[in-house]
Amino acid sequence: MKNASYVLEEIQNDKEIKKILPILKEQKTWLVGGYIRDLFLGLKSYDRDIVCLDDSCSLAKKIAKELDGTFIELDTENEIYRVVLRDKENYFDVSQALNGDINLDAKRRDFTLNSIFYSYNDEVFFDPYSGIADLEKNILRCSDINNFADDPLRMLRVFRFMALYGFGAGDDIYNFIKNNHALVNSCARERINQELIKFFSGKYCAEGLICADECGLLSEIFPFVDEIKKIPPNTHHHLDLFHHSIETMRTIRLDNALLKLAAFCHDIGKPQTHTIEPSGRHRFIGHDDVGSKLIKPILKELKFSKKQIDYVSLMIKNHIYPSALMSAKDVQEKAKVRFVRKLYPYVEDIIELARADRLSARGPQVSDEVVNENLNNLAELLNFYYKIKPTLVSMPKLLDGKEIMEILNIKPSPVLGEIVDVLKEAQLEGVVCDKEGAKEFVLDYFKTYCKEM
Repeated sequence: MKNASYVLEEIQNDKEIKKILPILKEQKTWLVGGYIRDLFLGLKSYDRDIVCLDDSCSLAKKIAKELDGTFIELDTENEIYRVVLRDKENYFDVSQALNGDINLDAKRRDFTLNSIFYSYNDEVFFDPYSGIADLEKNILRCSDINNFADDPLRMLRVFRFMALYGFGAGDDIYNFIKNNHALVNSCARERINQELIKFFSGKYCAEGLICADECGLLSEIFPFVDEIKKIPPNTHHHLDLFHHSIETMRTIRLDNALLKLAAFCHDIGKPQTHTIEPSGRHRFIGHDDVGSKLIKPILKELKFSKKQIDYVSLMIKNHIYPSALMSAKDVQEKAKVRFVRKLYPYVEDIIELARADRLSARGPQVSDEVVNENLNNLAELLNFYYKIKPTLVSMPKLLDGKEIMEILNIKPSPVLGEIVDVLKEAQLEGVVCDKEGAKEFVLDYFKTYCKEM
């Protein structure tokens, strides 16, 4: 952690702030929040929160004019405005102190470490709730626990800070969440989405997941949590499914929040496919396909984009593929090429997920020899990908959905999605190579396998 002198110097040397310093000194103004917190943590921030006593709208417009930025009304009722600079990276949020009282403004903020103010007029810190000391202790505290009831998203934010920085929290915060976790359902899903993206980008998100679960919050956001907890350890898994999912996510090495989310969700299809053979062996046949379908409405409800949902679903559907491919005897180069083409440009991601899954399943029937062989096979597949990557050319789309509907005279439906998928498979296998061949293929497939519309 950096000392106050360092942070003070960084603030005073901020080139964007320097440009508007005369404007900021026209009235009582303070810098507050994440920008100061991150500087104490040795991190760079581009999000500056400015608090003033008088007219925040007028101040924001002056800042926008001086910096040639874009003025945006965020919340006119509470007089909160944003100025986005031309680089789309730096921005200022300008608000008016609660009831024109900086002390009240400090008290209503989520955590003490976000209640550290720097006065532009006096050039000193104002830290009424010892936020700097709490940063040194890596602890989250709040000046008033009722602030969590005012904005229940702050409950999720506790675990986001835990995931990003490894912070703990005071017992009053944990107790509030345990007794009020259902309040998070009143929050806009878009706001929850923003917190989740930040959460899964954190170094300590495994610890954050466990703690959020202990407080009852996790299942409010991810409804599958209660179901995966029912799957116990078995001969291939030394952990129950819930903790296996967390361990898989923890083992991911790539800095990719969506991949970590996919790792946490990769086995959500197991509860629906769980069977136990007479021998006592636990089976989960088709759980990859089931899970890839289950995750879509969950992430859609949480306002993830279609592209993000498709990525996570793809990871779940194919998380067994790399290991299954390489475990075959005398695996052919053609099969490896097909794998690469099917998963490109996410080949590294899916192999990393398979690696993490392997390392997180060490039941009594899984020997070190089995694990090492699996890891070596995955490394071989990854090296193969690196070898042929320069030669890869994205396959052209032979027919889009609209063209297929016109050819078959059908409307948007699950059948259309099925035909799009099988056409892609046929193209990967080299069965179909051009547009005319694709037309013949979909006509024949529709006639042979699809029910009458």
